[in-house]
Amino acid sequence: MLRSLSIRDFVIVDQLELDFPSGFTVLTGETGAGKSILIDALSLALGERGESGMVRQGCERAEITAEFDVSELPNLQAWLSEHELLDGNACLLRRILYTDGRSRGFINGSSATMQQLREAGEFLVDIYSQHAHHSLLKSASQRELLNAYGSLQALAGKVAASYKQWRELHTRRVEMERNAAAYAEELAELRDQTRELAQLGPSAEEWEALQQEHSRLAHAASILTGGVECRDMLAEGETSALRQLHFVQHKLRELLDYDPALQEALDAIDPAVIQLEESDRFLKRYLNRSDLDPERLNEVDSRIQALHATARKHRCRPEELAELLERWQARMTELEGAGSDGALAQQETAARQAYESLAQELSHGRAQAAASLQDKVSAEMQRLSLAGGRFAIALTALGEGTAHGLEQIEFLVAGHAGVEPRPLSKVASGGELSRISLAIRVVTAQQGETPTMIFDEVDVGIGGGVAEVVGQLLSTLGENRQVLVITHLPQVAAQGRTHLRVSKSTHEGQTLSTIQPLDNTHRTEEIARMLGGMQITDTTRQHAREMLGFA
Repeated sequence: MLRSLSIRDFVIVDQLELDFPSGFTVLTGETGAGKSILIDALSLALGERGESGMVRQGCERAEITAEFDVSELPNLQAWLSEHELLDGNACLLRRILYTDGRSRGFINGSSATMQQLREAGEFLVDIYSQHAHHSLLKSASQRELLNAYGSLQALAGKVAASYKQWRELHTRRVEMERNAAAYAEELAELRDQTRELAQLGPSAEEWEALQQEHSRLAHAASILTGGVECRDMLAEGETSALRQLHFVQHKLRELLDYDPALQEALDAIDPAVIQLEESDRFLKRYLNRSDLDPERLNEVDSRIQALHATARKHRCRPEELAELLERWQARMTELEGAGSDGALAQQETAARQAYESLAQELSHGRAQAAASLQDKVSAEMQRLSLAGGRFAIALTALGEGTAHGLEQIEFLVAGHAGVEPRPLSKVASGGELSRISLAIRVVTAQQGETPTMIFDEVDVGIGGGVAEVVGQLLSTLGENRQVLVITHLPQVAAQGRTHLRVSKSTHEGQTLSTIQPLDNTHRTEEIARMLGGMQITDTTRQHAREMLGFA
């Protein structure tokens, strides 16, 4: 869960340090005070896109740090370990945003990409904005939500991959059949070309080795002459280095009788003599090698010319001939597979059967998840003043499967008893959509594993007794999760276990936003403000105390 959040020089926040407890926390404040700044800052730490305008005016950079307890998140710990980012039971996400648009991210002190921040964030936080209602009207969102509720995401991914493989094979088979004559001609030509190139037998490493050998053989005379001269200076000549050193050795040994301190000079010369003798022996062996003869040079030269001529013919570099041969052989195998034996058709059939098997398994899982989800959401709708209302999920079989499975998924709703459910987008008003969306989110959240849930004014369009029920729902959710709710409803705010208030003030000509935890007295005043506006009376305060007492 989220332990703490540190914000510096972000929008209208200069410096803010917040600790978050478990359970249900509410965040309230005047309109325009900056309640959503906390969500925006946390989103940046979770890898969302940032803009230079988010840096507080007059500052060089904004910095957000979010600390999470991951002791009960083994999947995230495994992910952190895999990326060498694990550091005990804490996960520290840090984001720095500069005025020139640059951005840097860190996980547990190590540099991280935005993608890594987002991947880590998926284990940690789910954020539901006031616009989340409208996303439920989209078919893709409905499908993803049902998959998530049924823990079917991994299976859905396998279905999509299997569908892609099947369709690729299908496309290849159709193309092969349509172009059978052209492919037969291509195969015949490839066989001739491959036979010729295979006889030449190029290899990936051969060209460089030939170049080096040719250079050595072409300069054989210089190498032989130079080698002999080197041997003469090393050991063979009258004034060779070894002769000189042997004389020095002999002289020093004679002088040792007069002063043993000269042993140090002798000890230094002995290894030098050994090294020179080794060099001389190597040169002797090298000069006696048989591959420095002219005949070998002719062989190498002929091989180079053959590779050059073949490379020019096929418009490539000599060192690419081996790769070209491999490509031709692979293409021949592909074309031969499309022949009369029907190998490609067999592969396509097998791929389709694999897809259908996985897709049917997904359909079965969706049917079970849909039955459970629609019953639970329908039950929550009764609590949200949608008496007699019913939520349903239609799974309509498709003529042919898609990457998403064998059925079209559509959320249906009946606002009251006695009517048939119709598509959510056609029957729900703004207020109904808010309530239905909240019911769906509360039910699906109970199935998920994300420890922290944030609701950003999802209670828009709700009021009266329904608002109190919404607060109760969120409070119930907070018994098992960490729930943070930005709200403008006193009925919801009164249900919170912890209450944070956002306020805005002017300091030295700059507007600044602050967030403070409220004790019981100040919380009563905040609930009263939400109930009565600017003029707060004793009656309003009493009402606020009663609401807090009932909660």
